[in-house]
Amino acid sequence: MGKKAFILDTNVYLTNYESVLQFGRSDIIIPLRVLDEIDKHKKRQDLVGHHCRMTIRFLDKLRSKGNLSKGVRLAPYKGKLFVRGFDPFILPDDLDLEDSDNQILATTLTVIKKGDYSKVTMVSRDINVRVKCDSLNISCQDYLEEKVIEDVTSVYRGVAEETVEDALIDEIYDGNIAPQRLDSIDQSRPNEFKFLKSDTNPKKGVFLRKSRSSDFKRITNKQVWSLKPRNKEQMLAVDLLMDVDVPLVSLVGKAGTGKTLLALAAGLEQVINQKKYNRIIVTKPVQPVGKDIGFLPGTLEEKMAPWIAPIKDNLNYLFKGDKMTMGMYFDEGVIEVEAMTFIRGRSITDSYIIIDEVQNMTQHEIKTVLTRVGENTKIILTGDIQQIDNVYINSTTNGLTYVVEKFKDQPVSGHIMMINGERSEVATIAADIL
Repeated sequence: MGKKAFILDTNVYLTNYESVLQFGRSDIIIPLRVLDEIDKHKKRQDLVGHHCRMTIRFLDKLRSKGNLSKGVRLAPYKGKLFVRGFDPFILPDDLDLEDSDNQILATTLTVIKKGDYSKVTMVSRDINVRVKCDSLNISCQDYLEEKVIEDVTSVYRGVAEETVEDALIDEIYDGNIAPQRLDSIDQSRPNEFKFLKSDTNPKKGVFLRKSRSSDFKRITNKQVWSLKPRNKEQMLAVDLLMDVDVPLVSLVGKAGTGKTLLALAAGLEQVINQKKYNRIIVTKPVQPVGKDIGFLPGTLEEKMAPWIAPIKDNLNYLFKGDKMTMGMYFDEGVIEVEAMTFIRGRSITDSYIIIDEVQNMTQHEIKTVLTRVGENTKIILTGDIQQIDNVYINSTTNGLTYVVEKFKDQPVSGHIMMINGERSEVATIAADIL
């Protein structure tokens, strides 16, 4: 006795095929119904399908080491993995045994009844399953391995504030500030913006950012591709977007704050006018409630059209409605629309990459994309972590939050939280109150 066991719901395997290795020396029990559920998803061409296929391969590899019914050691210093059925008479009459969730619960109750473990815990990302567990007196918990922040209010913002003497701000504006005068400024993270506020006039201040060369520079409002930032966050975003020494930039904010528009404007400026990169690659995760883009007819561009339409709207605005010029850049490959499905396996160099709606990507998926980045490539991640359509992730576990938190101490990365909506008065109010 004293041994513990975890029974993982199907949705845990759909989230992370390596989840069985994350419970220490405890045993893992897979209900037969879970194997059936995984099999139903294995042909999907998205990340869920990938996790299903990898789970099946992992289990098949374990078969070479022993019998899954009798238990196979997962790894040295790990517990064993078992596949189990259930007692068909163990559930209360109120619960329909034809239901998949109820069969998994029946397996859990069967394992508990057998008495081989001091504690049996059900792990599920399904809230209703956890409610049922509690109703049946089954120990249960959410799958929180991928959680990188406690809640959305604690996500890194990219800006800090500090009160300094008024004379220091005047010296910075005059441009004759001695470097040692700024040594006292607390710069906790690379590329974090610092707003220095006057100790005598709260409306007086200046934005600084420490570059990779460790020199502070004053941030001013710069126009890119005939687009001028309308607020301080947009001004700071443009500073990061135009800095070739910051190859990874993340912009997080609600709808209408200008994330995608600014990213595109900065990309056009650096690719077409400044020739810093050879092309702009624009993509976004396809989240059509389980359907892959392969189900749509036509070319890649035609398949991507429903999801890339917002990008085209922004480009049309930046080209001032000149569809002929915009089409020419598409035809010449200067602007390229790429499907997220085909990013895997590529090595992308000399490019300015924009990935929109990154909040709908998982941590594994965004890792796959970032590891494709080659030399002289800048990658921009945009999204709203409170507007997630992917049912397998949330605001604390999605790929965008993951990158922001994991890269905040890296000098190659910069981040800004966009706050003020600039699309229209209606859009701003809607984003706040709806």
